[in-house]
Amino acid sequence: MNEKMLKYIAKRFLLAVFTIFLVISITFFVMHAIPASPFSSEKARSDAVIAALEAKYGFDKPVGVQFLNYLKGILHLDFGLSTGWGGNTVAGLIKGGLGYSARIGFTAAVIAIILGIVFGSVAAINRGSLMDRIVQVVTTALVSMPSFVMATLLLLIFAIKLKILPAIGSAQNGLVLPVISLSLSPMSYVTRLTRSSMLDVLGQDYIRTAKAKGLKQNVVIFKHALKNALSPVITYAGPMIANILTGSMVVENIFAVPGLGRLFVNSMLRTDYMMIMGVTIVLASFIIIMNFISDILYKVVDPRIDLG
Repeated sequence: MNEKMLKYIAKRFLLAVFTIFLVISITFFVMHAIPASPFSSEKARSDAVIAALEAKYGFDKPVGVQFLNYLKGILHLDFGLSTGWGGNTVAGLIKGGLGYSARIGFTAAVIAIILGIVFGSVAAINRGSLMDRIVQVVTTALVSMPSFVMATLLLLIFAIKLKILPAIGSAQNGLVLPVISLSLSPMSYVTRLTRSSMLDVLGQDYIRTAKAKGLKQNVVIFKHALKNALSPVITYAGPMIANILTGSMVVENIFAVPGLGRLFVNSMLRTDYMMIMGVTIVLASFIIIMNFISDILYKVVDPRIDLG
């Protein structure tokens, strides 16, 4: 790894850290700009009780002091106490929901990337054939369909009508439908991206030279063409994984999966400011980190990229 690459990684890392700090700051001050107290929705509580609760959670201190304390806590992965879940730690609740969300998200991402590359490559190699046309029509339809619409259709067909898969995510095999719902649209986009990139690579002079030398088609495709065609897919993979995880909120609620998405929605219903801030910061940080990783991998896969 040369000096230029190390400088690029350091610059991107510092930018990622600064962006996460901005997310924390904006989220904190926006939530504290809300005039209502997180305890004011409870009509049975008196002003004295609300004041005592605010003192317990530190809401009675100046906003600047609260912000500094919050930053110190985040450095130790401490997001404070939840006001909507009986004083449990926000970090503990997020950890519990993250297991489900990560399992769904990464499984959906792996399926989307693998099948997308396979279908895209097959379509490109067989350009203009019936198979190519079918792939284009199906992927166009799926890429334009939101995951929550797909989730609703799958729920109606496989859980309610056919009754071959459970409708509840926490049941046995209950994560199958959520994973399919989240993987179809990104899989279609990866397919189209791979096909387009593959066609561009197959038209390059070095591919024609490799064919002219008598190399077998499998060698030309897998050793020369596919590697260079994957650069756009790698660039998209990082944001895709992050978008699948953050976009699973509605899907998790449709299938009652106890993940981060459902936790976030319930925290809004309970006006749990600490939980809303914690989940927002975790998800935003994950997006920033995945973008950082994809930028580095993009350069590793294609050294020709100018780092600037």
